[in-house]
Amino acid sequence: MDTAKVPQHPTTPSEGMRSPAVSVAQKGHALATPAAEREKRWVAMTSFWAAVGITLFKVVVGVLTGSLGILAEAAHSGLDLVAAAATWVAIRIAGKPADADHPYGHGKVENLSALFATFLLLITCAGILYGAIERLFFTEVAVEVTIWSFVAMLTSIVVDYSRSRALGKAAQKHHSQALEADALHFETDIWSSLAVIVGLICVKFGQWQPAWAVLRHADALSALLVAVIALWITATLGLRTIRALLDAAPAGLAPQIVAAVAAHPGVADCHQVRIRTSGPRIFVDMHVRTEGSQTLAQAHALTEDIQQTVRAIAPTADVLVHAEPVVSLPTAR
Repeated sequence: MDTAKVPQHPTTPSEGMRSPAVSVAQKGHALATPAAEREKRWVAMTSFWAAVGITLFKVVVGVLTGSLGILAEAAHSGLDLVAAAATWVAIRIAGKPADADHPYGHGKVENLSALFATFLLLITCAGILYGAIERLFFTEVAVEVTIWSFVAMLTSIVVDYSRSRALGKAAQKHHSQALEADALHFETDIWSSLAVIVGLICVKFGQWQPAWAVLRHADALSALLVAVIALWITATLGLRTIRALLDAAPAGLAPQIVAAVAAHPGVADCHQVRIRTSGPRIFVDMHVRTEGSQTLAQAHALTEDIQQTVRAIAPTADVLVHAEPVVSLPTAR
């Protein structure tokens, strides 16, 4: 049976002495430049201070007007404040290079910060639900609807929109789960703030028209809606974070890599592909069967080509290729 020729690659003497199992960790880290880390930290820091300002503003307006909806929003913004602080710290730690104690880097800190935000969100939802149910069935509190009530919510929407956009762009650019989770928090605040505005309008109509007195409960109902939205976010973030912490492979990535590598010239088979994530980084290791008669330098060059093939699919991937010899490769028909 004829054998397929493996393309010759120029190599240096030092390259010829390396093992065919080659890691491109340094190439994968090339995307995590100091400028990229500074951009991530800047976005996280500005989001933290934005959360500080909007939370304090909502607390003051909520206390002065007695609006549970606004106070619920303040609690939700307080969650965003703590989550933004955790994200800021996590981004700084995750950006540290790998060391002897953490050979895979510190990316898992981003996943842990997202899990921490999930627990905070559960606590916040419980508090909002308790307050809303108490007002609906046990204690009725008069809500004062003023212009400041609407100013607080509209200001919140503007700030939340700007931060969610900035965080979302940075998360997509740098493949950061922590920034993505933070963006999702701010985006959810937009919808919950709109719900509070609707509730305040209904309360005002109920005060103007005695026949519509039932609308006085709209403020508490809007708080319930805020809690439902927050619970949905909790489930989404929680499941994604747990998957990342359990080293679940990104959906659909493994079949793409297997197909691309198996089609590579000089590769007879690609198997035992394992993928895990750590923060924004992806780690891939695989076994490939290739022509056994080639030199070590040729096998090394082939594994480097395979690594580049994988990184064309997952640019931030750290790839380890283990080459296994076969007697011969079938001639392509």
